[in-house]
Formats: sequence, structure tokens, C-alpha cells
Amino acid sequence: MTIHSEHPFLPPESERDPVRRFRGRLGGAVTLWTTGSGDQPRARAGLPVSSFLVAAGEPAHVLALLDPDSELVDQLRQTRVAVVQLLQWKHRNLADAFAGAVPAPGGVFRLGEWTESPWGPVLDGVSAWAGVRLVEAEPRGVGWSLLVDAIAEHIELGEEFAPLVHRRGRYLRLDP
Repeated sequence: MTIHSEHPFLPPESERDPVRRFRGRLGGAVTLWTTGSGDQPRARAGLPVSSFLVAAGEPAHVLALLDPDSELVDQLRQTRVAVVQLLQWKHRNLADAFAGAVPAPGGVFRLGEWTESPWGPVLDGVSAWAGVRLVEAEPRGVGWSLLVDAIAEHIELGEEFAPLVHRRGRYLRLDP
């Protein structure tokens, strides 16, 4: 057995995508976008998202880059509403399950306790969440992602906890 001092599958420096590396160095808070209702398979969908921003104004907008192949995008096209919830360090395994990186026996929504809202399922105990409605039915393609523009119709703020942060392919914990 060989022990590698570096990542054994890392491409040579000259072959690495500089845009991807730049984006990875930015880092960002991890949110979980959820939509749908009910207990039937595929009735609800979710996706962890760290490529997003909140634009203050009247109304306020939440913009995000979403995976065009995700179940969330398919559901959003139907429901046009979502919950954007801020995750904490304790939610990192849940984020991985929603990303499809780890198994979720029985489905990802069985990994937490949820409360239904008019915008979709809200994970119990999150420190902040927003109910949003899509501005346009069809998100616009940007790079390899879809740009979603949504109006924040409702915001709830609870006790502040350290957010889950994603940077350079790893989760980080920040103090509040």
C-alpha cells in the first residue's frame, strides 16, 4: 500500500481549471433550498447551495446558481416557490445527503424534522430561513448552472448559530 503525501488523482497544475479554483477560494455560507410538499417520493426536493446572494430592496431578491440536472430545479419549475434555509455545522451530513454525496436510506427528508410552509419544507431548528417565489418560470442558463431569481416573500430569524461554510471542497465552521 502506498501512502500519498498529495491527492493521488489531482491533475497537474497546468491542467487545473483556474475559474473553478478561483470560485473555490471564495467560500460561502451553505443554504438548503427545498420545495414541494407531502410524503410521496419526488413530492419534495432539495439542494444545498452556496452560490447565492441576497439583494436588498423592495422587494428583496435572492439569486442563486443551481444545478440544471437537479431534482430541485425540476420541482421549482412546477411549484415556483422554495425555502432557503441557512445550515449550521451540525447539518453538514444532511447537506452531503441532499447533494447526493452520501446515502440517505428512506430519502433525504427522513434525515431531519420538517415543518411545512407555503413555500416548502423548513428544517426544524435552523437559525434563519426565507420563503421565496421565482420571478420567472424558466431560470436562465449561466455557465454550467441556472440562474434563479426569486423574491423573498417571508423571512424568519431565530437564534443565531455559527453557519456552515463551504470553501475549497470542504466544510468549515465559523463563530457567530
